[in-house]
Amino acid sequence: MIIFPAIDLKDGRCVRLRQGDMAQATVFNDDPAAQARAFEGAGFEWLHLVDLNGAFAGHSVNAAAIRAILSAIKIPLQLGGGIRDRDAIENWLAAGVSRVILGTVAVSNPELVSEAARTHPGRIAVGIDARNGKVAVKGWAEESSVSALELAKRFEGAGVAAIIFTDISRDGMMEGANVESTAALARAVSIPVIASGGVNGVQDIERLRDSKSGIAGVVIGRALYDGRIDPAKALMTVRCQH
Repeated sequence: MIIFPAIDLKDGRCVRLRQGDMAQATVFNDDPAAQARAFEGAGFEWLHLVDLNGAFAGHSVNAAAIRAILSAIKIPLQLGGGIRDRDAIENWLAAGVSRVILGTVAVSNPELVSEAARTHPGRIAVGIDARNGKVAVKGWAEESSVSALELAKRFEGAGVAAIIFTDISRDGMMEGANVESTAALARAVSIPVIASGGVNGVQDIERLRDSKSGIAGVVIGRALYDGRIDPAKALMTVRCQH
């Protein structure tokens, strides 16, 4: 299981939100590239990056900060937020992003996602952000009628590298990961599933690891920033898989 430390970008700074609410942003670092270097230095092997302004605007807004991060680290990163057309996908992959996360467009234009996954094997992930089981889109501002499982199943066999599954109700709330829903999704599809939202301590990592559902990774944000999770302990937890 891979741990993905999260950097959420808002107005060029590294923030965390509560339940995706842009009005409830806590700034943790004014220098996202320095934060990325710190995560790399702590031993993490991947980075999870989200352009929050981009998710609302529908196009990349924090491009300068993203490029600074790409220049600052050697570990691979996955990027989401406002990537909604073929040009944006191609441009970020060409810029050095290892994996592009497609969320809103996975609901509105699944053919584009499947086509991108075929063109770039292993480099396209689908972000499924669910509120009460239904997929939310456009920076979580709108709710669709599609269920998380229904959306995930649409991409079976399309060559999607991973699904990043976020339980919005728990995101940034430190209430613990939704292990049951994430594990159920991981069992229902053959695409690797990465858990996101609510991870509060090492015990959440252990519960995801031990769910026997093959959860491929976990995105951790606020708990790393406020010290609830020690990077070395977190990495040891995933290396000690039963």
